[in-house]
Amino acid sequence: MKATLLAVTAISLLSASAFAADLGVPFKAPPAAAPFAWTGCYAGANAGGGWGQKDLSDSAGFLAGAGGPSSASLGIDGYLLGGQLGCDYQLASGWVLGVEGYAAGGNIGGSAVVPVPRDNATFSATTNLLTSGTARIGYAFDRWLPYVKGGVAWASDNYTVGDVGGVYNATASEDRFGWTVGAGIEWALSTDWSVKLEYDYYGFGTRGVPFVDNNGVINGGAPFPVDINQNIQVVKLGLNFHVWAWPGVAP
Repeated sequence: MKATLLAVTAISLLSASAFAADLGVPFKAPPAAAPFAWTGCYAGANAGGGWGQKDLSDSAGFLAGAGGPSSASLGIDGYLLGGQLGCDYQLASGWVLGVEGYAAGGNIGGSAVVPVPRDNATFSATTNLLTSGTARIGYAFDRWLPYVKGGVAWASDNYTVGDVGGVYNATASEDRFGWTVGAGIEWALSTDWSVKLEYDYYGFGTRGVPFVDNNGVINGGAPFPVDINQNIQVVKLGLNFHVWAWPGVAP
């Protein structure tokens, strides 16, 4: 039965072609669908989870009451919600070059015990804002775009160190610049919408952060430095709306 249907279909196509030729009308195949083009700009939203490490080092011994250095390693995790803006340009070879700005707020934090001779303390840290400006390069497989990216990053952090007995309560906050690299894959749902899954690593190095004891016990209430090293990793899912294509390039 299938063989009969295929034969009838083939004969019909050949007959139509021959009839058109007899009338002097050239036979035209249906036009092929135009390939998707990533050239244009977009805006979107994202949601994800983050985790990382913050290492505290008090080499001057302020937290220990001049009793010696102390340190603690703190694992952090939490969520982020944010948005992104970007533009892409697709070369004839299929390579896609782009830039993107990203900002997200949330709560990536945790706490750990700092063992000190005077009184064990609790070190708490929270990253509540994470932003980046990156360049990205990918290769388009029609509506699929795997890519890598890299650029500069910025984080806003809050810290607290308080002893178990409540004698001192030191706090600090900072805005820190760093760098980021990442990779992801984006899929065009239509000419206007796309979704992406992305992983990013943020490195912020080590920096001396000035703490202040609100109870006035440590360093007489004057600021004292504590070194903090930190890194953050993020996995996020994003949705983009492609707002326009550059003149002469249709998606």
